[in-house]
This record gives sequence, C-alpha cells and structure tokens, in this order.
Amino acid sequence: MIKPFEDNFQRKFYYLRLSITDVCNFKCQYCLPDGYQASDKPTSSFLSLNEVQRVASAFAACGTSKIRITGGEPSLRRDLTEIIHSVAELNGITKVAMTTNGYRLAKYASEWKSAGLTHLNVSVDSLDPNMFHQITGENRFHDVMAGIDRAFDAGFEQVKINTVLLKELNYKALPQFLNWIKYRPIQLRFIELMQTGEMNDLFSKNHISGVSIRDHLLMTGWLLKPKATNDGPAQVFSHPDYVGEIGLIMPYEKNFCQSCNRLRVSALGKLHLCLFGDSGVALRDLLQHDDQQAELIERIQLGLTHKSESHFLQDGNTGLTPHLASIGG
Repeated sequence: MIKPFEDNFQRKFYYLRLSITDVCNFKCQYCLPDGYQASDKPTSSFLSLNEVQRVASAFAACGTSKIRITGGEPSLRRDLTEIIHSVAELNGITKVAMTTNGYRLAKYASEWKSAGLTHLNVSVDSLDPNMFHQITGENRFHDVMAGIDRAFDAGFEQVKINTVLLKELNYKALPQFLNWIKYRPIQLRFIELMQTGEMNDLFSKNHISGVSIRDHLLMTGWLLKPKATNDGPAQVFSHPDYVGEIGLIMPYEKNFCQSCNRLRVSALGKLHLCLFGDSGVALRDLLQHDDQQAELIERIQLGLTHKSESHFLQDGNTGLTPHLASIGG
C-alpha cells in the first residue's frame, strides 16, 4: 500500500464519498425545493464507469477502506449495479455503502446486495406520510418503507436512516421514531440542518441543535458507542432495550472537524476537501488511463495540503456549496 492520504493536521482519510450524479428526483425542502435544475452539462458528462473505478482504485491504494456512493440520487444511474461491483472488487475496500432516497430500493435491493453493496443509508425525514410528502415533495412514503423491508429481506443486517432535523416539521416526532426502531435493526441518524447558499430562510426557521436529543438519550439509558477508523461523523448510541440505534450528526458542535476522515469526489470528477469548501481540485484529466494512477495520487495528496482545519460553519461560512446534492452531501 502507498502512504495513506494525510493532511497538515495529521488527519488520515479512510473514507471516500463518491458522487456519481447530481440529479435527484425528489424536491426536499432543505436541498432541492424547486427540484433538480439541469445545468448546461449533459448527464453523460458525469464520471464514467471506468473513471469511477480509477479514482476508487487510487483511494484504495492509499488506505481508503470505505467508499460511499452518493448523488443526487445514485439509483438514477442505469449502470449503478456495475459501479457497485467495480468498487466492491477493489483490494482493501471493506465497506461499500450507498445513500439513497429509497425510490428504487424495493426493486433493486437484492441486485445491489449481490453486486457487493455492504451498507445502506436511506433518507426518511418523517414517519407520517403527509409530512414526508411535505418535506420531500414526493408522495413516496409507502414505496420507501417497502424498500427498507426489501433491503432486510435481501440480507442487509442493518439499515441506516438519515433524518434531517427540522424544528417546525419533524423535531417533535422523536417518540414515534424511537418506537419504530425498538424491535428493528435500524440506525436512525438525526442530522442537524446545515446552511447552504440557497436556503438561508429555511435554515433560520428550522435549524435546531441535536444536543437536546443527546441529553435525552443519555438520561434514558442510551450509551455512546466507540467509533471505527472509517466510520462517518455520527455519534452513535445503543440501548439494551432497543434493537435499533440512534446516531447524531452535529456539524455545529465544537471540534466536529477534528476527527475528519473523509474526502469527496463529485460526479464531475473534482476532489472536494470539505462539503463546504470554496473550490475543488480537478482530477478528471488523470482518470483517462490506468497508468495515470501515480500522478493522480500525487495530485490528491498535494490538494490535501490546502485542507482547512475546520469547515467554519459555526462562523456562518457556507463556502460555495449551493445545495447538498451538488457534491454528494
């Protein structure tokens, strides 16, 4: 293995979030409230299967053990199964995860599992069908729930559920969520609403810290679990009376970035050092041939010398990220 990717703050990067499209078919209030707006770039300009394999291979060669396939909505790619397989077969990759809105999960869960998908995150912002429709802009609650059931049938031991905390919409539904995971192997992850360039008003009305949920968990017998080196940023809690778990992602908490272990590559082939960075490092010219890997690795490592110590969200700096779908959340 080549020397692991490392930045100037001695943080090592074992986790790649790899976007394969910025297209999404949902209209979530906190991301794409007006729906996906096509740019002047055709969807064919997204990373090809070969380009995906080359960038993933470079990261695997430098110590990355977990790759998460993201979007937009990754299941809108017709070659998603091939992408999963190409990543899963790489030496050193032990976790192949995907985040999806669940739209096509019922149909393809078994196929994706067979291709090598090991971990699955599904976005579910409410357990009330009407509220789900209000938040996502799509009347697909029952389809998504069926997809989660199908994922368990396909052999996924645990499904992670991503729920964005929205003060005026779903924040008071904690008891309902807890009842849902009591007897099911679901890790329910509450994610603090993050400010991006296109949603200042929504943020001011709906941002709420996850600290109150953490306090409630600790007072009612939930215990913080230790992290693995390639785990994401969630603080995960378990309880002896629950099959499920609770995760909290609180990017506004002090020292949130101290344990950063993940990098992002967009669907257009740019390395993003932070979800809220001001620019990306172009990689695509070095994804055209297998013999470019050494140069590709060198460019990524050089880019890491410019990675900041913090995202500075707490200071109101949202970078140039217009919305979460643009580089894979």
